[in-house]
Amino acid sequence: MAEESTPEPGSNRSYSSVTGGRTKEECEDMIRRSLRTPMVKFLMEHLEKSGCGIGDRFIKAVHCEKQISGGYVRGEGIMVCSNHMNIQDEVNQVVIHELIHAFDDCRAANLDWANCTHHACSEIRAGHLSGDCHYKRELLRGFMKLRGHEQECVRRRVMKSLTANPYCPEPAAKDAMEAVWDICYNDTQPFDRAP
Repeated sequence: MAEESTPEPGSNRSYSSVTGGRTKEECEDMIRRSLRTPMVKFLMEHLEKSGCGIGDRFIKAVHCEKQISGGYVRGEGIMVCSNHMNIQDEVNQVVIHELIHAFDDCRAANLDWANCTHHACSEIRAGHLSGDCHYKRELLRGFMKLRGHEQECVRRRVMKSLTANPYCPEPAAKDAMEAVWDICYNDTQPFDRAP
């Protein structure tokens, strides 16, 4: 994948727009550390068990022009935007989030990222299962709601990702998210329950 290539529709993932960032080499080191974390190991094992083996370059650091933190591209793997990463936790979160998309793509033979409901389901699952919406992360983003913060955060982030998909204008994105919310939010595979 060329550095400037854009992921297919529906695969842009936005996390935080941090300034500064890391070099690709620094980010590659952070990715290697991420690969040793229990959650990443677990997801990689389940990708393998599902028949989707991944090579050494499945997760790579790239320089991104867009204000995204990373993305998953079918057939190419996961990109982590080095210039938008500052700390190890950010890299870990991007890798985990995108591995959930890769798992969904692997287990659903007909997943179509241009289909708003398919995209919404994977975004709901990734937002819910990755820890993107953990209370501490939300607090750091300036969202201080005590009750219901996790589902509200997942909804907000799903909408942000869906509306970046050229096939999902806002009304269609909202309808798609609501149509699949319950089934996808409660689908915790490959975990027994939401981590």
